[in-house]
Amino acid sequence: MANDQPPRPSRRGFLRAGSAVVAAGASLGATGVAQAALGKTPAHGADPQTAVEPFYGLHQGGIVTPQQSHTYVAALDLTTEKREDVIALLRAWTDAAARLTQGATAAPLPTGAAAKTALADTKIDTQVGTKSDAKANDTAYSPTNTKAAPDSGDVLGLGPCGLTITFGFGPGLFTKDGKDRYGLASRRPAALVDLPRFNGDQLIAEKTGGDLYIQACANDQQVAFHAVRQLARLAYGAAAMRWGQSGFLSGPRGQTPRNLMGFKDGTNNPSTAKPQLMNELVWAGATADAPWMEGGTYTVVRRIRITLEHWDNTEVDFQEQVFGRHKYSGAPIGKKNEFDAVDLKEEDKDGNPVIPENSHVRLSNQASNNGAQILRRSYSYNDGTNFYIERWPPWRQETEYDAGLIFVAHQSDPRTGFIPINDKLAKFDMMNQFTTHVGSAVFAVPPGAKPGSYIGAGLFET
Repeated sequence: MANDQPPRPSRRGFLRAGSAVVAAGASLGATGVAQAALGKTPAHGADPQTAVEPFYGLHQGGIVTPQQSHTYVAALDLTTEKREDVIALLRAWTDAAARLTQGATAAPLPTGAAAKTALADTKIDTQVGTKSDAKANDTAYSPTNTKAAPDSGDVLGLGPCGLTITFGFGPGLFTKDGKDRYGLASRRPAALVDLPRFNGDQLIAEKTGGDLYIQACANDQQVAFHAVRQLARLAYGAAAMRWGQSGFLSGPRGQTPRNLMGFKDGTNNPSTAKPQLMNELVWAGATADAPWMEGGTYTVVRRIRITLEHWDNTEVDFQEQVFGRHKYSGAPIGKKNEFDAVDLKEEDKDGNPVIPENSHVRLSNQASNNGAQILRRSYSYNDGTNFYIERWPPWRQETEYDAGLIFVAHQSDPRTGFIPINDKLAKFDMMNQFTTHVGSAVFAVPPGAKPGSYIGAGLFET
């Protein structure tokens, strides 16, 4: 297995290469960043830390992009009442994201003698990137502290690390507390429904909902967090952080990763290598109520806590019955290989289904859901431990892991994708005795941006 891994550069050589990438990115003007973000730099390099993903394009990155090893997802609540502030923030986010995904800083770093006065001379350079951008947009969002550094600098030298940044809009952007804050209520897609309360949900308000969504995925934990941190800072005065969550993915490159329960997660995903299938299942079309969503998708995020202590003390045979797959090979029960077809009709010698009726694989399979499928892009999380007290016999008191799954699912319409599938799982899945859904959100993820424009421009300009 070691022979399959690309050679790793020395630390000194890697830092020297990473610094060069950042320096080059920081020296790019708006045109240079746009050209780089269009994909004119090499993607999917042998070293995941030097990989570069394009930012601009028909679709946003981080949806069908090969999954990176780390993520930081966050939701923000808008605090401004001005529509122009929202537009200016999205412009600033787009410019910053285009730079960050190329390994550059969120805004240009001042150099030479100009470094002493640049931050005091202009508010715009720390937010938009160039003074010409500010002149073209009189409502450009301004920072609350004009003397703050244009970038926290904690990832200097690390390189792009395959960073993708994905933005989404929650229901609260369109209406909140019955109020149309920004004149967008009539443009809310019918597919952007408020998720129902599912059986067993124990949602925590502080980990649920949000007006704006940021998903940063990278092959380095710090790079993913840094991206969200810079974007959240740009939002000061216009939006405030509601929740954030880091996640990780472990396993050999090119193989299905395993979750914290030890099972392969995502084996039965629809193939992202088939554009026709993605058009059918993932990408949204232009509907009468939301023509601006063509090329976008609808994303559901669920924070699922797993009682690992309980799970770790169950027999492997029972665990396999819960999943409907063999734990170590990943094959469906009764099969040998991970990607062998799931046979829901197969019975044992006693006439019982080989794959149990209430197993996760059976209940989530497209054959059990009228052909419905979603694209899972989930990550594990581990937030340390919490002290736990049961309110029922045997009245246990103990310290438990606060760990589980950041479930992320993309689909063309949650009403025919996630909602009916999860409704069935929430009622009948054997896995429910080990999992609790504590966070939930749904977002309309618009199509990708064009150079010179911004994420979500179709929503505001049509």
